[in-house]
Amino acid sequence: MQPRRFPFRWALLASLLGGLIGVAAFPKLGMWPLAPLSVALLSFSVDRRPARQAALLGFVYGATFLIPLLSWTGVYVGAFPWLLLAVFESLFFAVMAVALAAVQRLPIAVLAVPAVWVLQEAARDRLPFGGFPWGRLAFSQSASPLRWYAALGGAPLLTFTVALAGAGLAIALRAVLERRWRVVAGGVTAMVAVAAVGGLLALPLRPTGGQQTTVALVQGNIPELGLQFESRAGQVLDNHVAETLKLAAEIKSGVVARPSLVVWPEDSSDLDPFDDPAAYKEIASTVKTLGIPVLVGAILDGPGPTHRRNVGILWSPTTGPGDEYTKRHPVPFGEYIPLRGIAGFFSSDVNLVTQDMVPGHGNGLVTGGPFPFGDVICFEVAYDDLVRSSVQAGAQLLVVQTNNATFGRTAETYQQLAMSRLRAVENGRTVVQVSTTGISAVIAPDGSVSQQSPALFQPDILDATVALRTATTLATRLGALPEYLLAAVGLLATAWAAYIRRRRSPPGGVDALKEEHGAVEDDLQAQGTDEGVVAR
Repeated sequence: MQPRRFPFRWALLASLLGGLIGVAAFPKLGMWPLAPLSVALLSFSVDRRPARQAALLGFVYGATFLIPLLSWTGVYVGAFPWLLLAVFESLFFAVMAVALAAVQRLPIAVLAVPAVWVLQEAARDRLPFGGFPWGRLAFSQSASPLRWYAALGGAPLLTFTVALAGAGLAIALRAVLERRWRVVAGGVTAMVAVAAVGGLLALPLRPTGGQQTTVALVQGNIPELGLQFESRAGQVLDNHVAETLKLAAEIKSGVVARPSLVVWPEDSSDLDPFDDPAAYKEIASTVKTLGIPVLVGAILDGPGPTHRRNVGILWSPTTGPGDEYTKRHPVPFGEYIPLRGIAGFFSSDVNLVTQDMVPGHGNGLVTGGPFPFGDVICFEVAYDDLVRSSVQAGAQLLVVQTNNATFGRTAETYQQLAMSRLRAVENGRTVVQVSTTGISAVIAPDGSVSQQSPALFQPDILDATVALRTATTLATRLGALPEYLLAAVGLLATAWAAYIRRRRSPPGGVDALKEEHGAVEDDLQAQGTDEGVVAR
């Protein structure tokens, strides 16, 4: 006898709760143990559901998860584009839910479910316009003992692990309701084993050693002007110059240690120093006074009249501007506008982006300074390959330059900090994240935050001794291979489940009809005796 399907209203409630609980696993709340529970509730809700119901439940889960998680985008582009983005991204969860409903009938369901999660994230990370990776399960675990799985197989393996714990919990949850206690024990054991192994991995994988150096981060602050923060030309540059000259005075007086590198955030020069002689002179004079190389974030015009570039420039106190890194993944609809005519129909804010940012090339490695480091600009920290490439090329430290002024005091900056913490573990590198408005932070290779700016929208200087490392993690060496393998398992499991279903339920046959409408019968049976009396 087949285990019965639970009423649809229970499934709908489970998907709603799963999405909301998933939000709580991410910063600002950061209740990371809730991530497996969120996965479990979605798995429970779609179990034994026909494709149409599973898609609806997956969409509901995705919407209740992404609408609050991405609420900071409403500050950026307005309510309608924010909701449109969340609804569109929810379609990936709808498709995934159909696959989850199918693979949970396989004998390898506990492995197939997390593989399907990896497959969904792999697609969402790439499609469309280069993808939107925000909300990956891995990014909820930067403070969790599970984070050490990232050092073995990157963020995809960590997502797989979180979803594996969720799959075990879902099995246990269903078994409790059906009073199958042996199955409960098996599901709980799988979940506990995942957590226990994650904790034990910290012992052999925790990075140690490395040459010591000192770096300084300058958070100059920006007025809270949203998308109009560039409207006061030169003010952002002046703020960072003032804080850097303050740092120079503190170094001279011996208040702080002399750093080997000073880092300014993304867009710290709101004037193109190569087109504006006054801006060039101001930066050059400040760096010369400091006597230390400075990584300057600037928006440069060109190459065409309607183009611009988001660039990190390593500025020497003796030779001036040197090695540059140009952001390789500009933000669609933020730094450039795809389908501008159509986008303008949904929001007039696209007109604020008058020049489209063009992507750079290369691997992100910046040389010519005191040591080779990898530069990552803002949104790029969400992409595995963009962070990993510079470490593979020889980066001994990672820099994340960002400008969070457009998002005000929302959770966006905390979510981004969590990503930077995970990248430190994944690649075994110190990560320094410097923001115009905060949060700026120094992150050790084990993902712990050693220093952090105390408040948003206040100037600050962080001066810290950090480790430079040349050893690479297994995740860095393997690259995208774990993601490809896990996604392939998810794809093959889905195909296998579809094949089995087709063999058992020929098109137009009785079995297919039962599969499509069986949930309705289950719901009617669950209405209770009162409705039965009315029917009689």
